Amino acid sequence: MAQSSNSATALRNTNVWSTRQLVVMALMCAISVLLTFVEVPLFPAAPWLKYDASFVPAMVCGFAFGAGPGLAVGIVAIALHCLMDGNVWGNLMNVIVILGYVIPSAMIYRRIHTIGGAVVGLVVSFAAALILAIVGNLLITPIYAGVDVDAVMAMIVPILLPFNAIKAGLNAVFTLVVYKSISNLITPKKDQVKGL
Repeated sequence: MAQSSNSATALRNTNVWSTRQLVVMALMCAISVLLTFVEVPLFPAAPWLKYDASFVPAMVCGFAFGAGPGLAVGIVAIALHCLMDGNVWGNLMNVIVILGYVIPSAMIYRRIHTIGGAVVGLVVSFAAALILAIVGNLLITPIYAGVDVDAVMAMIVPILLPFNAIKAGLNAVFTLVVYKSISNLITPKKDQVKGL
């Protein structure tokens, strides 16, 4: 009898991600890729810096399912976009920055599963993403843009900091609004009990 029970355990599906979760993640990847093509310039003096909301689906998945699924959505979407636009260096910078957006917010919200926890997580992600964006610019921009590190450093205060701060703020607000709106659809049991 014990052997039969062990066999049944061995045959049981041990996938970490459920079918429902994988479907939601695939949908979020598709939405993220589409959003990469909806770009809004924020600084007339720096028209190459444009905002798109493509990180929001990854952040929503981070809230719903944890940091791992959120990162998976973000990185897969970035990779798919890279295949279409061919900008390896720019997309590598996006991979660095998505770490700051998803990991802190998802980990804090997992521990403090309330609206307050979500806000705290997004504030920490705001700071982390801002730091990683500046570091990414200092490391990668000189390589693909062919400019000196000093030229990038000269852009930090007047251009890069405000642009990335606005981008991080918009991502945080959109994530909170979108997740609150759809949380009961994508994670009904958990969110009806916990409140967000």
